[in-house]
Amino acid sequence: MLEYKTCVRCVMDTTDPDIRFNEQGVCNYCEEAESLLSSFKFTPGKEQENLKTLAERIKSDSKGKYDSIVGLSGGVDSSYVAYLAREMKLNPLCVHFDNGWNSEIAVSNIKKIVNKCGFDLETYVIDWPEFRDLQRSFFKAGVVDIEMLTDHAIMATMFQLRKKYKIKYILSGSNYVTEHGMPTSWLWRKQDLPNIKDIQKKFGTKKIKNFPTMNSIKFQLSKMLGLGGTYIEILNNINYSKAMAMEVLKKEFEWEYYGGKHYESVFTKFYQAYFLPEKFNYDKRKVHLSAQIRNGEITKEEALKDLLEAPYEPTQLRIDKQYVLKKLGFSDEEFEDIMNAPPKNHLDYASDEWIFNIWRKLRRKKKDA
Repeated sequence: MLEYKTCVRCVMDTTDPDIRFNEQGVCNYCEEAESLLSSFKFTPGKEQENLKTLAERIKSDSKGKYDSIVGLSGGVDSSYVAYLAREMKLNPLCVHFDNGWNSEIAVSNIKKIVNKCGFDLETYVIDWPEFRDLQRSFFKAGVVDIEMLTDHAIMATMFQLRKKYKIKYILSGSNYVTEHGMPTSWLWRKQDLPNIKDIQKKFGTKKIKNFPTMNSIKFQLSKMLGLGGTYIEILNNINYSKAMAMEVLKKEFEWEYYGGKHYESVFTKFYQAYFLPEKFNYDKRKVHLSAQIRNGEITKEEALKDLLEAPYEPTQLRIDKQYVLKKLGFSDEEFEDIMNAPPKNHLDYASDEWIFNIWRKLRRKKKDA
């Protein structure tokens, strides 16, 4: 059995091939967080001032019925963003992206929030046969970031809806304190449309017609020129903690927890708790728990205790695996072959990474000048 070196402060270890340790045994993620986390700590007065300033800015720039967009999954982060929007007296359009894998708990949470807040909800329902074929292709391709498909589609859908309703601001649930420290090798760049197209061409049976897309150049230009709207990471402007947010949501909306980061999706739970650990030896719990350790929410000992438990409860795994395979149309034998095949890199397929390599070189030259 392989032994992995673990950081002396957090629970990240050498299952991340790019992790680095200093002479004291502290990993590069802890070193980076040490210098940045203080930027996300506020006095109560400053916290309220941040939210007031943001609310005034959003309202003053509003030109239509809605002053902002909130992507609502039913998970902790997006649900708390919706709660803050209500507290800030904003009128966002809540958007839910239904990729066919919603849990009943997630759907219930969304209904409770929009009903009590009085917000309008627009649900984008994916073309399931096409999306199913795309997900099958990514499994067959052997790449790590199957969730790239959903993330790419959400990004493209948000761009389209923002343009349709003339909304400038998108309130994002992304935040540093609970999400920092994700190894780059454990995921892939979500805007890489050539990667999606090539994998589908090689392994799929359907042409991409209805799947929402947006290429990297358009994404970058729209970001630089402000054409894609302005993303506000509202949770980075408060003293955010997952435990605090969950308590507030339970009290305000009778919101229910689903058992893990992004587990509001049946597919995401299966992907993170089974597929990644079994095929790639990547356990994302280490990243999420390590972020909580650095943020002072839990101790390393508590995190290690959590990691002693299997990522999946065995009975639930059998149920979910049977459900996922049936829904995707894989036999047990087909899926076993996929799991046993050597992992592939996203760069084994077509990619627009060359564009970003040029962009990175230009940024380095500008920085060194």
